[in-house]
Amino acid sequence: MALTKTECIAMYRTMVTIRQFETLAGELFAAGKIPGFIHLSLGQEGSAVGVCSCLRKDDYLTTTHRGHGHMIAKGADLKKMVAELFGKKTGYCKGKGGSMHIADFSLGILGANGVVAGGLPIIAGAGFSIKMRQTDQVAVCFFGDGAANRGPVHEVMNLAAIWKLPIVFVVENNQFASTTPHRDACAVEDISLRAKGYSMPGTTVDGNDLLQVRKAAETAVVRARKGKGPSLIENKTYRIRGHFEGDPQKYRRPAEVALWEDKNDPIARFSRFLTQEKMLTENIKAEVWREVAAELSEAVAFADQSPFPEPEEALEDLLSNP
Repeated sequence: MALTKTECIAMYRTMVTIRQFETLAGELFAAGKIPGFIHLSLGQEGSAVGVCSCLRKDDYLTTTHRGHGHMIAKGADLKKMVAELFGKKTGYCKGKGGSMHIADFSLGILGANGVVAGGLPIIAGAGFSIKMRQTDQVAVCFFGDGAANRGPVHEVMNLAAIWKLPIVFVVENNQFASTTPHRDACAVEDISLRAKGYSMPGTTVDGNDLLQVRKAAETAVVRARKGKGPSLIENKTYRIRGHFEGDPQKYRRPAEVALWEDKNDPIARFSRFLTQEKMLTENIKAEVWREVAAELSEAVAFADQSPFPEPEEALEDLLSNP
Protein backbone atom coordinates (compact mmCIF):
# COMPACT_ATOMS: atom_id res chain seq x y z
CA MET A 1 0.00 0.00 0.00
CA ALA A 2 1.40 3.38 -1.02
CA LEU A 3 2.23 5.72 1.83
CA THR A 4 1.05 9.31 1.89
CA LYS A 5 3.26 12.27 2.70
CA THR A 6 1.39 12.70 5.99
CA GLU A 7 2.07 9.09 6.97
CA CYS A 8 5.75 9.34 6.05
CA ILE A 9 6.30 12.55 8.00
CA ALA A 10 4.48 11.02 10.97
CA MET A 11 6.83 8.01 10.92
CA TYR A 12 9.85 10.29 10.59
CA ARG A 13 8.61 12.32 13.56
CA THR A 14 8.16 9.19 15.67
CA MET A 15 11.72 8.06 14.91
CA VAL A 16 12.99 11.52 15.87
CA THR A 17 10.96 11.36 19.09
CA ILE A 18 12.54 8.02 20.02
CA ARG A 19 16.03 9.31 19.19
CA GLN A 20 15.62 12.46 21.25
CA PHE A 21 13.92 10.63 24.13
CA GLU A 22 16.68 8.02 24.36
CA THR A 23 19.44 10.62 24.05
CA LEU A 24 17.84 12.69 26.80
CA ALA A 25 17.29 9.62 28.98
CA GLY A 26 21.00 8.85 28.74
CA GLU A 27 21.88 12.39 29.79
CA LEU A 28 19.41 12.37 32.67
CA PHE A 29 20.72 9.01 33.87
CA ALA A 30 24.29 10.33 33.83
CA ALA A 31 23.09 13.35 35.82
CA GLY A 32 21.64 11.09 38.52
CA LYS A 33 18.00 11.91 37.74
CA ILE A 34 17.05 8.32 36.86
CA PRO A 35 17.54 5.52 39.42
CA GLY A 36 18.47 1.93 38.61
CA PHE A 37 19.57 0.83 35.14
CA ILE A 38 18.37 1.93 31.72
CA HIS A 39 18.93 0.26 28.35
CA LEU A 40 18.68 2.53 25.31
CA SER A 41 17.58 1.67 21.78
CA LEU A 42 19.52 4.35 19.94
CA GLY A 43 20.08 3.15 16.37
CA GLN A 44 17.09 0.79 16.39
CA GLU A 45 14.35 3.33 15.65
CA GLY A 46 13.56 1.90 12.21
CA SER A 47 12.53 -1.44 13.69
CA ALA A 48 10.17 0.00 16.30
CA VAL A 49 8.46 2.48 13.99
CA GLY A 50 8.35 0.20 10.96
CA VAL A 51 6.46 -2.47 12.88
CA CYS A 52 4.24 -0.32 15.09
CA SER A 53 3.14 1.86 12.17
CA CYS A 54 1.19 -1.19 10.94
CA LEU A 55 -0.70 -1.66 14.21
CA ARG A 56 -4.00 -0.39 15.56
CA LYS A 57 -4.50 1.03 19.03
CA ASP A 58 -6.27 -2.16 20.17
CA ASP A 59 -3.50 -4.48 18.96
CA TYR A 60 -1.33 -5.97 21.69
CA LEU A 61 2.40 -5.53 22.19
CA THR A 62 5.04 -6.86 24.54
CA THR A 63 8.55 -5.53 24.65
CA THR A 64 11.87 -5.99 26.43
CA HIS A 65 14.24 -4.29 28.86
CA ARG A 66 15.10 -2.09 25.85
CA GLY A 67 11.52 -1.01 25.26
CA HIS A 68 11.25 2.79 25.34
CA GLY A 69 11.22 3.01 21.53
CA HIS A 70 8.46 0.41 21.14
CA MET A 71 6.36 2.21 23.74
CA ILE A 72 6.72 5.55 21.95
CA ALA A 73 6.07 4.00 18.53
CA LYS A 74 2.80 2.55 19.88
CA GLY A 75 1.72 5.99 21.10
CA ALA A 76 2.84 6.23 24.73
CA ASP A 77 2.52 9.51 26.65
CA LEU A 78 5.96 11.14 26.98
CA LYS A 79 5.10 12.81 30.29
CA LYS A 80 4.12 9.51 31.89
CA MET A 81 7.19 7.88 30.37
CA VAL A 82 9.65 10.38 31.87
CA ALA A 83 7.81 10.42 35.20
CA GLU A 84 8.11 6.63 35.40
CA LEU A 85 11.84 6.79 34.67
CA PHE A 86 12.15 9.35 37.49
CA GLY A 87 10.24 7.04 39.87
CA LYS A 88 7.43 9.56 40.24
CA LYS A 89 3.82 8.94 41.26
CA THR A 90 2.50 10.31 37.94
CA GLY A 91 4.39 7.73 35.91
CA TYR A 92 2.80 4.87 34.02
CA CYS A 93 3.31 2.46 36.95
CA LYS A 94 3.15 5.11 39.67
CA GLY A 95 6.93 5.17 39.79
CA LYS A 96 7.14 1.52 40.86
CA GLY A 97 8.11 -0.07 37.55
CA GLY A 98 10.88 2.09 36.17
CA SER A 99 12.48 1.77 32.76
CA MET A 100 12.11 -2.01 32.37
CA HIS A 101 8.47 -2.44 33.41
CA ILE A 102 6.45 0.31 31.75
CA ALA A 103 3.01 -0.71 30.50
CA ASP A 104 -0.13 0.95 29.14
CA PHE A 105 -3.06 -1.42 28.73
CA SER A 106 -5.15 1.34 27.11
CA LEU A 107 -2.73 1.21 24.16
CA GLY A 108 -2.49 -2.58 24.16
CA ILE A 109 1.02 -2.39 25.61
CA LEU A 110 1.20 -5.34 27.98
CA GLY A 111 4.53 -4.30 29.32
CA ALA A 112 8.25 -4.08 29.00
CA ASN A 113 10.01 -6.97 30.71
CA GLY A 114 13.27 -7.25 32.61
CA VAL A 115 13.34 -11.02 32.06
CA VAL A 116 15.00 -12.06 28.79
CA ALA A 117 12.28 -13.69 26.63
CA GLY A 118 9.75 -12.89 29.36
CA GLY A 119 7.35 -11.22 26.94
CA LEU A 120 6.76 -14.34 24.86
CA PRO A 121 4.51 -16.29 27.25
CA ILE A 122 2.53 -13.08 27.81
CA ILE A 123 1.99 -12.58 24.08
CA ALA A 124 0.88 -16.21 23.78
CA GLY A 125 -1.88 -15.45 26.27
CA ALA A 126 -2.83 -12.29 24.39
CA GLY A 127 -2.94 -14.18 21.11
CA PHE A 128 -5.08 -16.93 22.64
CA SER A 129 -7.42 -14.27 24.03
CA ILE A 130 -7.89 -12.82 20.55
CA LYS A 131 -8.60 -16.29 19.20
CA MET A 132 -11.16 -17.02 21.93
CA ARG A 133 -12.92 -13.65 21.50
CA GLN A 134 -12.85 -13.97 17.70
CA THR A 135 -11.65 -10.42 17.05
CA ASP A 136 -9.24 -9.37 14.30
CA GLN A 137 -6.64 -7.95 16.66
CA VAL A 138 -2.97 -8.81 16.33
CA ALA A 139 -0.39 -9.44 19.05
CA VAL A 140 3.23 -8.40 18.46
CA CYS A 141 6.20 -9.54 20.52
CA PHE A 142 9.58 -7.82 20.31
CA PHE A 143 12.60 -9.75 21.57
CA GLY A 144 16.34 -9.72 20.97
CA ASP A 145 18.87 -12.05 19.38
CA GLY A 146 19.95 -13.16 22.84
CA ALA A 147 16.39 -14.05 23.79
CA ALA A 148 16.07 -16.04 20.55
CA ASN A 149 18.15 -18.79 22.16
CA ARG A 150 15.94 -19.08 25.25
CA GLY A 151 13.46 -21.88 25.86
CA PRO A 152 10.26 -19.78 25.97
CA VAL A 153 10.84 -18.73 22.35
CA HIS A 154 10.63 -22.34 21.17
CA GLU A 155 7.66 -23.16 23.39
CA VAL A 156 5.61 -20.11 22.42
CA MET A 157 6.37 -20.19 18.70
CA ASN A 158 5.50 -23.88 18.56
CA LEU A 159 2.24 -23.29 20.43
CA ALA A 160 1.37 -20.27 18.28
CA ALA A 161 1.87 -22.32 15.13
CA ILE A 162 -0.23 -25.24 16.37
CA TRP A 163 -3.12 -23.00 17.39
CA LYS A 164 -2.66 -20.50 14.55
CA LEU A 165 -2.51 -17.60 16.96
CA PRO A 166 -2.48 -14.07 15.46
CA ILE A 167 1.04 -13.27 16.63
CA VAL A 168 3.88 -11.46 14.88
CA PHE A 169 7.23 -12.38 16.44
CA VAL A 170 9.82 -9.64 15.88
CA VAL A 171 13.42 -10.43 16.77
CA GLU A 172 15.59 -7.33 16.80
CA ASN A 173 19.04 -8.68 16.02
CA ASN A 174 21.21 -5.81 17.21
CA GLN A 175 24.31 -8.04 16.94
CA PHE A 176 24.94 -8.45 20.68
CA ALA A 177 23.30 -10.39 23.50
CA SER A 178 24.62 -8.24 26.30
CA THR A 179 28.37 -8.64 25.56
CA THR A 180 28.21 -11.74 23.33
CA PRO A 181 28.30 -11.26 19.53
CA HIS A 182 25.49 -12.94 17.61
CA ARG A 183 28.00 -14.92 15.54
CA ASP A 184 29.32 -16.61 18.70
CA ALA A 185 25.96 -17.50 20.20
CA CYS A 186 23.74 -18.60 17.33
CA ALA A 187 24.15 -21.57 14.98
CA VAL A 188 22.41 -19.79 12.11
CA GLU A 189 23.29 -16.45 10.57
CA ASP A 190 19.63 -15.56 10.02
CA ILE A 191 17.39 -16.27 13.01
CA SER A 192 14.36 -16.17 10.70
CA LEU A 193 15.46 -19.57 9.30
CA ARG A 194 14.10 -21.11 12.47
CA ALA A 195 10.57 -20.25 11.37
CA LYS A 196 10.60 -23.30 9.10
CA GLY A 197 10.73 -25.51 12.17
CA TYR A 198 7.41 -24.07 13.28
CA SER A 199 5.78 -24.10 9.84
CA MET A 200 5.39 -20.33 9.78
CA PRO A 201 6.70 -17.66 7.40
CA GLY A 202 10.06 -16.22 8.35
CA THR A 203 11.88 -13.28 6.82
CA THR A 204 15.04 -11.29 7.54
CA VAL A 205 15.17 -7.62 6.60
CA ASP A 206 17.46 -4.65 7.03
CA GLY A 207 16.19 -3.37 10.36
CA ASN A 208 17.64 0.08 9.71
CA ASP A 209 15.54 0.49 6.57
CA LEU A 210 12.15 1.60 7.87
CA LEU A 211 10.37 0.83 4.60
CA GLN A 212 11.72 -2.74 4.47
CA VAL A 213 10.63 -3.31 8.04
CA ARG A 214 7.19 -1.87 7.42
CA LYS A 215 6.65 -4.00 4.32
CA ALA A 216 7.53 -7.20 6.18
CA ALA A 217 5.41 -6.19 9.17
CA GLU A 218 2.43 -5.28 7.01
CA THR A 219 2.50 -8.71 5.34
CA ALA A 220 2.70 -10.49 8.71
CA VAL A 221 -0.01 -8.33 10.31
CA VAL A 222 -2.44 -8.86 7.42
CA ARG A 223 -1.79 -12.61 7.60
CA ALA A 224 -2.49 -12.63 11.34
CA ARG A 225 -5.70 -10.59 11.00
CA LYS A 226 -7.01 -13.07 8.47
CA GLY A 227 -6.57 -15.90 10.96
CA LYS A 228 -3.71 -17.56 9.08
CA GLY A 229 -1.42 -17.71 12.08
CA PRO A 230 1.94 -16.37 13.24
CA SER A 231 5.01 -15.08 11.43
CA LEU A 232 8.61 -14.38 12.40
CA ILE A 233 10.42 -11.22 11.31
CA GLU A 234 14.11 -10.65 11.97
CA ASN A 235 15.15 -7.01 11.87
CA LYS A 236 18.94 -6.83 11.58
CA THR A 237 19.96 -3.63 13.29
CA TYR A 238 22.61 -2.31 15.67
CA ARG A 239 22.59 -0.61 19.04
CA ILE A 240 24.99 2.29 19.02
CA ARG A 241 25.11 2.55 22.81
CA GLY A 242 26.22 -0.11 25.27
CA HIS A 243 24.04 -2.88 26.62
CA PHE A 244 23.25 -0.56 29.52
CA GLU A 245 24.26 2.99 30.35
CA GLY A 246 27.72 2.76 31.86
CA ASP A 247 28.66 -0.35 29.87
CA PRO A 248 32.45 -0.16 29.22
CA GLN A 249 31.88 -1.95 25.87
CA LYS A 250 35.18 -3.84 25.84
CA TYR A 251 33.60 -6.47 23.58
CA ARG A 252 33.52 -4.27 20.46
CA ARG A 253 35.69 -1.72 18.69
CA PRO A 254 34.69 1.98 18.67
CA ALA A 255 35.36 2.04 14.90
CA GLU A 256 32.64 -0.57 14.36
CA VAL A 257 30.12 1.51 16.29
CA ALA A 258 31.10 4.65 14.42
CA LEU A 259 30.66 2.90 11.06
CA TRP A 260 27.09 1.86 11.87
CA GLU A 261 26.30 5.27 13.30
CA ASP A 262 27.72 7.18 10.34
CA LYS A 263 26.73 4.93 7.43
CA ASN A 264 23.60 3.08 8.59
CA ASP A 265 21.62 5.46 10.77
CA PRO A 266 17.91 4.64 10.21
CA ILE A 267 16.75 8.23 10.66
CA ALA A 268 19.31 9.63 8.24
CA ARG A 269 18.43 6.93 5.69
CA PHE A 270 14.70 7.61 5.87
CA SER A 271 15.37 11.34 5.79
CA ARG A 272 17.30 10.96 2.52
CA PHE A 273 14.46 8.92 1.03
CA LEU A 274 11.86 11.53 2.01
CA THR A 275 14.04 14.32 0.62
CA GLN A 276 14.45 12.49 -2.69
CA GLU A 277 10.68 11.99 -2.84
CA LYS A 278 10.20 15.72 -2.14
CA MET A 279 8.28 15.02 1.05
CA LEU A 280 10.82 16.45 3.48
CA THR A 281 12.50 19.85 3.32
CA GLU A 282 15.13 21.29 5.62
CA ASN A 283 12.47 23.57 7.12
CA ILE A 284 10.13 20.68 7.91
CA LYS A 285 13.00 18.66 9.31
CA ALA A 286 14.10 21.50 11.60
CA GLU A 287 10.51 22.05 12.71
CA VAL A 288 10.06 18.38 13.63
CA TRP A 289 13.24 18.28 15.71
CA ARG A 290 12.34 21.57 17.40
CA GLU A 291 8.77 20.49 18.23
CA VAL A 292 9.88 17.16 19.64
CA ALA A 293 12.52 18.86 21.79
CA ALA A 294 9.84 21.17 23.17
CA GLU A 295 7.54 18.24 23.98
CA LEU A 296 10.34 16.48 25.82
CA SER A 297 11.17 19.62 27.79
CA GLU A 298 7.55 19.74 28.92
CA ALA A 299 7.70 16.05 29.85
CA VAL A 300 10.82 16.57 31.97
CA ALA A 301 9.25 19.60 33.69
CA PHE A 302 6.13 17.52 34.42
CA ALA A 303 8.23 14.73 35.90
CA ASP A 304 10.36 17.15 37.93
CA GLN A 305 7.28 18.74 39.48
CA SER A 306 5.56 15.42 40.22
CA PRO A 307 5.74 13.87 43.71
CA PHE A 308 7.40 10.60 44.64
CA PRO A 309 5.09 7.86 45.94
CA GLU A 310 4.58 7.77 49.69
CA PRO A 311 6.38 4.89 51.46
CA GLU A 312 3.10 3.20 52.41
CA GLU A 313 2.10 3.09 48.72
CA ALA A 314 4.58 0.25 48.29
CA LEU A 315 1.85 -1.96 49.77
CA GLU A 316 -0.72 -0.87 47.16
CA ASP A 317 -1.32 -2.40 43.72
CA LEU A 318 -0.17 -5.82 44.89
CA LEU A 319 -3.46 -7.62 44.28
CA SER A 320 -5.75 -7.39 41.24
CA ASN A 321 -8.85 -7.44 43.47
CA PRO A 322 -7.89 -6.30 46.99
